[in-house]
Amino acid sequence: MRLEIASSKAVKYACLNFHYAKAMPVNTFGYSVFNDKNEWCGVILYGSGASANIGKPFGLKQGEIIELVRMALNGKQGITTKCMALSMKLIKKQIPLCKLLISYADFWQGHYGIIYQATNWYYIGESQAQANVIDPYTGKELHKRSAVGKYGSCVGLKYGEIKYKLKYIYPLDKNMIPLCESLKKPYPKIAQEVNQDKRDASSIEIGGSNPTLALNLQAKNRQHG
Repeated sequence: MRLEIASSKAVKYACLNFHYAKAMPVNTFGYSVFNDKNEWCGVILYGSGASANIGKPFGLKQGEIIELVRMALNGKQGITTKCMALSMKLIKKQIPLCKLLISYADFWQGHYGIIYQATNWYYIGESQAQANVIDPYTGKELHKRSAVGKYGSCVGLKYGEIKYKLKYIYPLDKNMIPLCESLKKPYPKIAQEVNQDKRDASSIEIGGSNPTLALNLQAKNRQHG
């Protein structure tokens, strides 16, 4: 498996075809994922975050915190946790000023952040509830940032249902670990999925000691992010 800088063409295709949101996030960069057969499997995208103040709760400035925005993969990548881990190593190497990663699981889409749990991210609670903008031409939901990028503003546009996400963080700087530890909360559990697909558990690289993670992450998380 290998990762390389993703082209804009690869990013667009993966986001529109491999991710449930079927939308292009703005102001992102990322990596194309290739499996051991050298087949392209999609992209993993990072960005500066939805707000200029995204690092404020952690005492960080812009550039010191980066958001994992998308994992738009087609399922051929093998172990999804390995893809994520490789991308995180690249971030640490290529952006040495970054001290913390943050990401959100779309709870309203049935995502609990299982892949973050499997790679030892810290769960720190729910994000502030917000509503997405309804695209007047497609009827699909857009993040406010995407709507502004597409139409210039959100004035006159309708909003969808108010929703919230589950927030996870991961320290790239060991000095951030005490703060992460102080903020962490118990992982959200998916009771109905516990013990499913145990036959695949042995192939999943899981760190930590959470016994509820014996799930088929390859199938359940290939489009997550």
